[in-house]
Amino acid sequence: MRINDIIIKETPDFVVLNKPAGTLTIPDRHDNQLSSLQGMLKKHYGEIFTVHRLDKDTSGIILFAKNEVSHKYYSQLFETRNVEKYYQGLVNGQLTPATGSVEQAIMEHPVQKGKMVINSKGKASHTDYEVLESFGLYSLVKFHLHTGRTHQIRVHAKYLGHPIAVDELYGTEAPVFLSSIKKTYKLGKRTEEERPLLKRLGLHAWQLQFTDQQGEKHVIEAPLAKDIQAVVTQLRKNSGRSSELIL
Repeated sequence: MRINDIIIKETPDFVVLNKPAGTLTIPDRHDNQLSSLQGMLKKHYGEIFTVHRLDKDTSGIILFAKNEVSHKYYSQLFETRNVEKYYQGLVNGQLTPATGSVEQAIMEHPVQKGKMVINSKGKASHTDYEVLESFGLYSLVKFHLHTGRTHQIRVHAKYLGHPIAVDELYGTEAPVFLSSIKKTYKLGKRTEEERPLLKRLGLHAWQLQFTDQQGEKHVIEAPLAKDIQAVVTQLRKNSGRSSELIL
């Protein structure tokens, strides 16, 4: 992967990337410097500043600051909730009602490290959702994050009873196969086993809206990742109707 291939927008103050799923935002405890976005950007620019993060398996839009002044500005922008953050996710089943809001506090799981739970003693958390398309087996949902808690969308989706597809922590880790969508699916003669359409968390950071240091408003989008798009395309084909995203 080359950094230039995933840059969506760049200014003297910031760079916005379309993060591939499976890539770390910052190095982990094994110090995988060059396999993290931060490490690759440091190699590319010499200096880079992390403003916010995405889970390893979440794809999509992420912003880094290119100098200390802009780092302070954008960090504050995120902390004061002056950045509009929108995600798209595949959830299991049909979400009803089709629009709604979840305001359930989130805290770390008392026993399981790396897992979060809803608890009144946790930090206030607020997620709005809107079903974009419903296919029975799955729904494509737009999420608007008002707060930025760890695993917030995943925890709130579970709370709604419709966890994000392929979420081993809060739902099921079972991949999405074409055979589960297409009733007439047959394995090819030369194919021994079916390859999944989606084998990672079905969540994509889709859009950021913010005002930069010069007062200019930005609305920046990262196109839906190819693996999630492949599932949506097959769901459209095999749900007995054709439909388009209404955004």
